[in-house]
Amino acid sequence: MSTGASGRSGPSGPVGPYAGWRGRVRPEWVDYNAHMADWAYGVVCAEANEAFLEHLGVSAAYRERTGCSTYTVESHLRYLAEVGPDAELRAESVLVDADAKRLRVRTSVFDGDGTQVLTGEYLFLHVDASLGKVVPFPPDRAAVIEAARAAWS
Repeated sequence: MSTGASGRSGPSGPVGPYAGWRGRVRPEWVDYNAHMADWAYGVVCAEANEAFLEHLGVSAAYRERTGCSTYTVESHLRYLAEVGPDAELRAESVLVDADAKRLRVRTSVFDGDGTQVLTGEYLFLHVDASLGKVVPFPPDRAAVIEAARAAWS
């Protein structure tokens, strides 16, 4: 699967669902029923969420720079339709809610025909890895997160 950089930004930050992830079902994701295995749906959401977190500026480069990261502490997947081999997929992610230390993200995945095949809801905590504890986002990230939350509420 590949990660794209599409998605829209306005003057104060992101606007509308973030649609920065697209890909195809990998051969190793197809199970003995000739469709995408249940665990692969989780992989798709994880990749889409990582692209979204990068869009918010709290992904791998952020951890390298600050020593802080977002940890997934809760997830819920809904399998809505079968997905066959080599199917095109795209994801849209929305920041449903946030506070000083938490992000709640909803990701919807669609096939090439536009059929919604999966939804995922995730709770992320902002963690300072050197302290091993949950801490508030710094002011610059909190401002971006608040703009995203307001735009997508």
